[in-house]
Amino acid sequence: MQDSAFTIFIVFGFIWVLMGAVGLIALFKSEGQEIRFDKWGLIVFVPIIVPIAIVLLYQVVKTFILQ
Repeated sequence: MQDSAFTIFIVFGFIWVLMGAVGLIALFKSEGQEIRFDKWGLIVFVPIIVPIAIVLLYQVVKTFILQ
């Protein structure tokens, strides 16, 4: 039962990230800009997403190992 609050928190976090991405894409599309990912986009994207993914995977693995 203790993990249910964590699960709800993660689900709402993913929903917020998804809404933010859709909002950003809609903002760019409304101004007529094309959406493209080049190497500079990856340089910004990777250092943000990789630590978040590592921490989430660590928590999942830690939960299953300690049970």
